[in-house]
Amino acid sequence: MAKNTYELGLGLTEEHRALADSVRAFAEHTITSDHVRSAVESTSEEKFPPFWDALVGQDLLGLHVPEDKGGHGAGLLTLAVALEALGRTAAPGPFVPTALSAALVAAADSKVGIEVMPGLLDGSHTAAVALGRPLDASAHEGGYRVTGVADAVLGGEHADILLLPITVGDDIRWAVVDSADVTVTVQDSIDVLRGSARITVDAVDVGADRILDGLSEQRVRSVATVVLGAEAIGVMSWCVSTASEYAKTRVQFGRPIGQFQGVKHKCAHMGIALEKARAVLWDAASALDNGDDTADFAADIAAVVVPDAAVQCAQDCIQVHGGIGFTWEHDAHLFYRRALAIRGLLGTREERATRVSDQSLAGTARTSELELPDEAEAIRTEVRAELAPLVGLDEDDQLIALGDGGWVQPHLPKPYGRSASPLEQIVIAQEIKAAGIPMPQLLMGGWAVQAVVAHGTDAQKRDLAVPTLRGDLVWCQLFSEPGAGSDLASLTTKAEKVDGGWTVTGQKIWTTVAQFSDWAMLIARTDPSRPKHEGITYFVLDMSTPGVTVRPLREMTGSALFNEVFLDDVFIPDENVVGNVNDGWNVARTTLAGERVALSQKMEAYATDKDLLQFARGRDLGPLARFRVGELVAESQAIDLIGSRIVLKQLSGADVSITSSVGKLLGMGLGQSIAEFVVAELGAAGAVSIPGEPSDKAMEQLIAGRATTIYGGTTEVQLNVIGERMLGLPRDAQGVS
Repeated sequence: MAKNTYELGLGLTEEHRALADSVRAFAEHTITSDHVRSAVESTSEEKFPPFWDALVGQDLLGLHVPEDKGGHGAGLLTLAVALEALGRTAAPGPFVPTALSAALVAAADSKVGIEVMPGLLDGSHTAAVALGRPLDASAHEGGYRVTGVADAVLGGEHADILLLPITVGDDIRWAVVDSADVTVTVQDSIDVLRGSARITVDAVDVGADRILDGLSEQRVRSVATVVLGAEAIGVMSWCVSTASEYAKTRVQFGRPIGQFQGVKHKCAHMGIALEKARAVLWDAASALDNGDDTADFAADIAAVVVPDAAVQCAQDCIQVHGGIGFTWEHDAHLFYRRALAIRGLLGTREERATRVSDQSLAGTARTSELELPDEAEAIRTEVRAELAPLVGLDEDDQLIALGDGGWVQPHLPKPYGRSASPLEQIVIAQEIKAAGIPMPQLLMGGWAVQAVVAHGTDAQKRDLAVPTLRGDLVWCQLFSEPGAGSDLASLTTKAEKVDGGWTVTGQKIWTTVAQFSDWAMLIARTDPSRPKHEGITYFVLDMSTPGVTVRPLREMTGSALFNEVFLDDVFIPDENVVGNVNDGWNVARTTLAGERVALSQKMEAYATDKDLLQFARGRDLGPLARFRVGELVAESQAIDLIGSRIVLKQLSGADVSITSSVGKLLGMGLGQSIAEFVVAELGAAGAVSIPGEPSDKAMEQLIAGRATTIYGGTTEVQLNVIGERMLGLPRDAQGVS
């Protein structure tokens, strides 16, 4: 498969997308509802489902197996793509356990692969892997004598070959055993479409040539996480799309149920979970394909995120469907059962999260580094040379050079920016960081500059954009109002036309740094006769203008970052209108922000995983605390990966608005969760601020962090956006979302 440097490991290549489309089309056409329902009700002991020959004919069993071992060498990431598409069908049959077995045999350094691999790849033989406790083994005639029982072996009922864990001294190794040499007892599985079995081994001799050398317990677990997790993502994908479609069409109380926020938000959470799961699963698959040192850690991250997310999505799918979702005839329970079975095979959540915690506390970390195309190096050389003269400048001269050179917001058109492409923006950000050049913190000024450059006059650009980029002007945003909040369409601040300008009257609230601002972005209603999204004009306001009163609002932190602003007959000249009169809605929404590349979705001003690990390392944590650290680290890693996916999508020219909304929502909550954990773990010491101690910083982060899920659009507003734009759910009846 061709390598796409933009999306390797974090997104999908065009070849992957084509494969996904092909497998999904095949599955929908070939693995019919009749096949699935027949398997549910069947009492026969057929080894292969009716579609097996057709499925084998798609040549998918060897996708991930190296070419020198008879496969196609496309890797686990490619297999994961195919498994997600197949997972949407809840297909019965031995495909997944056989594909997993082939992956493990291929990963080992053993001659047994020469014997068993051909049958696995051509579909004539099937295999199963025991993922539970190891069986006892003792040395015997150059090999081992194995005794023990393995329960819940997926696909074990009809498997020709079994991969069994055995204890050899202090190690766990894997033996390849023929099913004819063991006793197979069918077990009543929670997954009614794909049976499991108990494998009883009674003093079976296994030759040394049937031991999968070089295959550790950890690596088996990692490969199983990717293979089973990929199918779980297919389960999630079906649940998300099925629940969303039902929410669009099911009418209750005269409205589609998808309009009710309780349903809309539940579906949105399902979509968010799917995005997270895909990000960490693809990263784990890519890490294993590439042989990364942190591949097993990446797989453990995926093991924390994916299985439980699949179960939750399946539960929520049933809930959205209501009574019909609880019937035997509806397929929802089949996907719920499949998710539960996969989760069970991967071990308890405590085990999975604690593994992540232990590795993180020991110093293991996996960074989301972007693999840029070759042309990035030519850009880097040029950028580095242009930045070199700025390094030795004093602070004032450096700020001027940064602003005038277009470095502050390089995505803006010249001369205010550098008309930088997404790739150029990434390189510029990397080189500025490497050079140790401090960037001006524009705060609200970043938004103001984008609006002025996109819609303003030449004079506005000269007098406002240029000094802002130099760090000379501080801005605030006069948008939110009492009673309207962030619902800009409901604003009541009025601007009446007078000779030479406008007289503005009204009140704004939650205005950040208004007491320190030189200028403000202001929207006001200029034509009340027009529909509420129209008749709004965007102004820039000199905050020293008579009639402007700023009253700080003391927050729960004790400080006053926010303010309420009163506008009493404030005169704004015509030249301070940005864009056209009555077109302020478009000016406020249509800026150049979408072209900007943000390298992180986390809120670095608040608690991060760095704070978490700094607190936890060296501390005597109990089992519950270690478990929680693992969960938070996995969440942080997922957010990093989503942020990288956003950048990669921008590099390829794709729309990133939906993925950005997901990343922002997750990032808002992460800092809160970390700060809450630290303070709770401190107990009584967390109730007081002790300078130099963890409680000092943690208390501040905890209290201040409550604002992160409110300002810039509350969590609830973000969920509305995700539900409507990602899943196509109907807009709120009042149109406020």
